[in-house]
Amino acid sequence: MTRARNAALILLCVFLAASASAQSKGNARINGKIVDQETKKPVPAVVVRALKVGESTPVEQKTNDKGEWRMEGLATGSWNFEFLKEGFDPQRMSLEITGRNPAIDMELTKAAPAVDPNVELQDGMKKAVELQKAGKVPEARKIIEDLIAKYPPAYRLNAFVASTYEGEKNFDKAIEHMKIVVEKEPADIDMKTYLAELYTMKGDKAEAQKVLESIDMTQVKDPTLFINSAITSINAGRADEAIATLEKIYKQFPSQTNILYYRARAYIVAKKMVEAKADLEKFVSSAAPDARELPDAKKLLEQLKDVK
Repeated sequence: MTRARNAALILLCVFLAASASAQSKGNARINGKIVDQETKKPVPAVVVRALKVGESTPVEQKTNDKGEWRMEGLATGSWNFEFLKEGFDPQRMSLEITGRNPAIDMELTKAAPAVDPNVELQDGMKKAVELQKAGKVPEARKIIEDLIAKYPPAYRLNAFVASTYEGEKNFDKAIEHMKIVVEKEPADIDMKTYLAELYTMKGDKAEAQKVLESIDMTQVKDPTLFINSAITSINAGRADEAIATLEKIYKQFPSQTNILYYRARAYIVAKKMVEAKADLEKFVSSAAPDARELPDAKKLLEQLKDVK
């Protein structure tokens, strides 16, 4: 019984498969001609692919040198047709195949040449910079915003958008766009530094300090922003915070002796006079004669001369 049942199932599957395949077979026929929309000349070797709705195996033909094609033995019913040729935009259409079908005359349109995104991005950036220099900031910004919308991977262009808002003193919008870049590239020191500058310009020293503290000091190329941040902390009476920042950047930039001067000022605020005097002595002995901080450093050192 088991062997007989299996044989019956096999025969049933074969019958069903044959029936499904036979559904696309019939006596209907259809033909057509394809030409180039621009030149009106026949387009040879166009793949004409037809698939009956509900089935998975298509019927294919190619146009001859005259752009003509023909299909025979089709079943009546709903069919989906595709017309494919490299260098042309594909065409698709749905047809109801009957016993008698009119010829399909079709024009194919040449595909637009592929555009290199980098070329478009560079051209757009160039135009935006020119507009920005000409004082047409909203127009410049619009070009870049359109490029970002078209090419999301070019998110770094948000830095340019931020710069346009910075020029308008709209720091909230500038920060909004810079945060997009920093969130995607948290290791980019330049982008983080600019974000910290924007917070500083807005007057949000606390957020600026948070950004600076997240930066890998070994990757910093210019300590100016960190020195300015430390000066802000000194003026606000946050001496320990300033000292910590200045110690970090002095390790990275030991030849920038003015860091010693500002650290000495921070030590004075923290009432650590011995440390302040030591930094001032190092600074005075190594600073260039025209160093801006030198006169004040000598004055402070004179005031601390009795400190031991």
